[in-house]
Amino acid sequence: MVQLTMAKAITAGLSAAMARNEKVVTIGQDIGKLGGVFRITEGLQDRFGAKRVIDSPLAEAGIVGTAIGMAARGYLPVCEIQFDGFVFPAFDQIINQASRLRFRSSGHVTAPIVIRLPYGGNVGSIEHHGESPEAYFTPTPGLRIVTPSTPADAYDLIQQAIDCPDPVIVLEPKRLYHSLKGEVDLDAPPRRELSQAHVVRTGTEVTLIGYGPMVSTLVNAAKVLADEGRSAEVVDLRSVAPIDWATIEASARKTGRVVVAHEAPRTSGVGAELAARIQERCFFHLEAPVLRVTGLDMPYPPSRVETDYVPSVDRVLEACDRAFAY
Repeated sequence: MVQLTMAKAITAGLSAAMARNEKVVTIGQDIGKLGGVFRITEGLQDRFGAKRVIDSPLAEAGIVGTAIGMAARGYLPVCEIQFDGFVFPAFDQIINQASRLRFRSSGHVTAPIVIRLPYGGNVGSIEHHGESPEAYFTPTPGLRIVTPSTPADAYDLIQQAIDCPDPVIVLEPKRLYHSLKGEVDLDAPPRRELSQAHVVRTGTEVTLIGYGPMVSTLVNAAKVLADEGRSAEVVDLRSVAPIDWATIEASARKTGRVVVAHEAPRTSGVGAELAARIQERCFFHLEAPVLRVTGLDMPYPPSRVETDYVPSVDRVLEACDRAFAY
């Protein structure tokens, strides 16, 4: 067991995958000599060479398009998109090409590509550097979307994504890159399947569901509720496409109350699908409507007021109070 930041855990996962299989290559702007804007790929080019850690032009469509072609020829490409707001030039390649290749070819051609996407705000960045674009991708059949909340999970998920025959977007919470440390077992196999949710904390009165950077907020809210004599269960989705409905439904039936939190805007977000599906499948077990704590339906705000936009412990607790009032 070693203590790693989330950034170094992802680096270790990439390095392990590249050492295990020479077909794994990485491609992105400034990922070679510089090691990426967040230094995730630092040292990889020195170890594996410039033919496997490829510095690309500033062209997201070209990065993903090239990766799709490489995947069709047997490689396992890992793309880095520098920031969440820069993924949209590659939208056509992701939605219309990568996600459909297996279906279009009746399984004869797959697109085992990984798209690493730093996402989320509260890091003091400028416009286009604090987005949460997951809801643009989650309805897309054939596309998987995962996001870690701990260094150990980051180490597992990046390697599982590389091994997956489907295209996988790995949403990496950028504010946790260097601020969150945790124990990582570099020799242990993954503890969970790629799309399996994780019950982080067990409870009996309310289920708090989140993913990525929101999980730590929900855990802190659960601790406050415990001090007040209330028992909250915290579920980390880990995968937002597909969703582990069995785990979600079991928790909702047990507690009878559900609060969903995510940083993305409220309308048509992942929380909306969770609320609809839970109320369809668990209606007679619920004591209150499924409530959502989310970002606002507006462009991501300037950094000096972003703490008012990102869901906080207090906002989660207020939602829990409303659930308990029913």
